[in-house]
Amino acid sequence: MSNEAGEPKTLWEIDSTHPEQAKIIREALRLVNDPELGLNVIELGLVRQVRIEDDSLHVTMILTTPFCPYGPAMLEMARSKAAEASGMETTIEMGMEMWSASMMEDSATASWGLF
Repeated sequence: MSNEAGEPKTLWEIDSTHPEQAKIIREALRLVNDPELGLNVIELGLVRQVRIEDDSLHVTMILTTPFCPYGPAMLEMARSKAAEASGMETTIEMGMEMWSASMMEDSATASWGLF
């Protein structure tokens, strides 16, 4: 989902350096769902940064809770989908930022009745 200006809610470095690739990667990551919440990692705002460095893709992602039982599987699935979409060697790291519902796309928060 985009904001009123048509930009994604969470902007990544790759949005300004490789905008077409950013769109492809964002759509691929929409296939990675949090099985407990039934929403994808883009809707939840869990992918905090994507950048290209030294011909590799680097993704930073957070989880909704620090001890999410599905965390390792979601991180690996996100890495795999990003690698497949970009055609690049891809690393993923877990960010330390705490998740909040305000990070969610507007359409996802509306369906939850949060905002």
